[in-house]
Amino acid sequence: MAIERIIDRRTHDLGGGFVVGRVLPFHARRMVGPFIFFDHLGPLELAPGIPRDLDVRPHPHIGLATVTYLYSGRITHRDSLGYAQEIRPGEVNWMVAGSGITHSERLEYARAHGADMHGIQAWVALPVADEESDPTFGHHEGADLPEWHEDGVRGRLIAGAIDGMRAAVRTHSPLAYQHWDMAAGARRSVTTAYPERAVYCASGEVEVGGTTLATGRMAVLESGEAVDVIARGPATVMALAGEPIGERFLLWNFVSSSKDRLEQAAEDWRQQRMKLPVGDDREFIPMPAR
Repeated sequence: MAIERIIDRRTHDLGGGFVVGRVLPFHARRMVGPFIFFDHLGPLELAPGIPRDLDVRPHPHIGLATVTYLYSGRITHRDSLGYAQEIRPGEVNWMVAGSGITHSERLEYARAHGADMHGIQAWVALPVADEESDPTFGHHEGADLPEWHEDGVRGRLIAGAIDGMRAAVRTHSPLAYQHWDMAAGARRSVTTAYPERAVYCASGEVEVGGTTLATGRMAVLESGEAVDVIARGPATVMALAGEPIGERFLLWNFVSSSKDRLEQAAEDWRQQRMKLPVGDDREFIPMPAR
């Protein structure tokens, strides 16, 4: 059988009413390769003048890289390294938390102009050797993210390497992360170059290995088996693949191979020992109660 498991997104409120569809982690499938977190943002139509409650206020991370990718709308990123970057559709914000970073994600463009917010935020867990590396931030667009067009599929490589292409995003373990816009009837094969693979239908409906995948569903695929994705109508698909990096633990926004390290990070945040984003340090998200 081509499909190991189907995962449906579950509703999750980021706070203030910004509701997302959470796919990973899932109780029976915590990770796909190094991908340990996968949220579908929107689509959500926002009118000018939206309240600041919808913003994602300053919060911390360790042990991972965040990957923000939009189909529409804009998000303003600020972090404790001093970076301030508006992300637009088709661009990539790749923030490596390493030993610790804080950031905020504001809806400033939507507040001023209105916007249809729609995108994906993923987390990629770092290998043990890189978990305590210095935090970094990178923004990528244009030629940094290779594109191709073939047989009704327009694709973009968001991160990693596949089919002779490599994105400029600096990754820490072998992976491939792609965005496919598919015309009705288009077909594309999922890579077998990585042992762990999944496809997510972000809009429309596709057929994967003979199984229908509607909007908001992820198919985790069996290792090594060739699988085709066929669009039943216009569809947007995210394809993720990679080498497994070992067991990881999560506590709130923290990821680590060590539970003790998670507790240390949580205490650092409670005691306000982590620097807040430059220019955005007047509010933060408290550590949730256990």
